[in-house]
Amino acid sequence: MESPIPERYVQYYLGNGPSLVTFLVLDGAAFLVGVSFYVHSDPSLADLPTFLYPLFGDSPTALALAALSLATLLPNLGRRVRDAPQNRPLAYLHTLTFVWLVKYGLWTPLALNLHPELYVGFTVDALWNYWGIVLTHLGFLVQAALVPHYGRTTRGALVFALALSLVNDAFDYGLGYYPPLRYEPGVVLVVATLAISALSVGLAARAFDRLDARSREGSDT
Repeated sequence: MESPIPERYVQYYLGNGPSLVTFLVLDGAAFLVGVSFYVHSDPSLADLPTFLYPLFGDSPTALALAALSLATLLPNLGRRVRDAPQNRPLAYLHTLTFVWLVKYGLWTPLALNLHPELYVGFTVDALWNYWGIVLTHLGFLVQAALVPHYGRTTRGALVFALALSLVNDAFDYGLGYYPPLRYEPGVVLVVATLAISALSVGLAARAFDRLDARSREGSDT
């Protein structure tokens, strides 16, 4: 699947130090804002064991993965972004990053707009709690579109991403640790979340080149 972002722009922004570091700083700042939200929510991070934080803090987890994925480009500065080093662990990281960014880039605006009367407005509060959150999470989709320019995937990485995403959904709705909302999630949101999980992995399967296929091509030449 052809990327919506031309490669020349990806090379310009991710192939030189200042702009790449700017992306990393922005991801880090957004991660801290997200963590602050979950620290002050009910339930909060304080109510869970530490190792469950990534499952509860869905959007901060996506941002942390995004920062880790971008950081792998630092040793590649000065070369083509598309020629960044590839291996199986990186394929898993880049695939998870893409899936989490797409999933929560879609889920958050959907969740808020299922009950717009609770969120939409033009007050000072609504400027962030609706418009700010929707726009920043749509930005997740833009960053997700960058990842296939320098990452690869494998069948195992796709299966792992789908399994982990479904585990996250079971944790959210089965145990009641879904992202804090102003309403109780019903069947529509649960089914939509499962559909978004499958869609995110399906898009990853189409967007990424396969690491295995590239390796076979190299061995044939």
